[in-house]
Amino acid sequence: MPRSSATFAVWSSAWLAGSAAPDDVLDALAPWADAHDVLAADDATAAATGLPAPGAPVTSLTFLFAALRRAPRGPARLVLTAPGDVRGLPGPGPFASAVIAAEEGVLFGEAGLGVVPSAVADGVVRWTVYSVPTPVAPAEYVPLAEAENELRRQVRESTSLLTELGVARHRPGVREEIAAALRARPATHWPAGMPPRALRVLQQADEVEAILAAALVDEPGGAVTASAATARREALRPLETAVRVARRAAVAEAVRTYAPA
Repeated sequence: MPRSSATFAVWSSAWLAGSAAPDDVLDALAPWADAHDVLAADDATAAATGLPAPGAPVTSLTFLFAALRRAPRGPARLVLTAPGDVRGLPGPGPFASAVIAAEEGVLFGEAGLGVVPSAVADGVVRWTVYSVPTPVAPAEYVPLAEAENELRRQVRESTSLLTELGVARHRPGVREEIAAALRARPATHWPAGMPPRALRVLQQADEVEAILAAALVDEPGGAVTASAATARREALRPLETAVRVARRAAVAEAVRTYAPA
């Protein structure tokens, strides 16, 4: 489950609120790729934002931030999708299609803009900017405490169910796998003033995601038959959903922290 959009949503909100310098935002996004470039999705969006149109030379994140500064101000919305879960999308359109393909994006509803990252080359992430029809329906509100409690509950229930299914047997070295997966993730830095609970939930989501990845590996102790693999996937699906909901709730809480008084 990608998270570069979470970093972008929080840091762009902090910058627009005057709580972070442009260089701080660029530094926070640097671990996700060696280079970041920006392009408008179509000619109309290019004309509205001043960003390069398709086929033109790409520009930098600095120009994207400037376009957001000129646009009507409003909260950034982290959108994380999966098959059967498209909550947070503004409705059908190019932005929604791009988010579904990437499984992540950031929506600036009041500005009528959406941003979707994608890897276009080794070490290069492109942030494509889309126009989104306004007004945009409000995002689903999930209290952060509720999202955190649900994440913990799903961890307990998934563990119990996998044990019953016989696909949660101990695999030698699995703890080391999980620790290595966490170390391999891009280092995430957050702006000053981040709510402590939001930070905690984001960390928990990272840890649970690493456990999910280990649980889906077909090695000795894992599910080895097609039926067992299907049962395992279905058992883990609610936990995957809980991770997405928790991340969205944590980012939304952080974004509210940087909203103008």
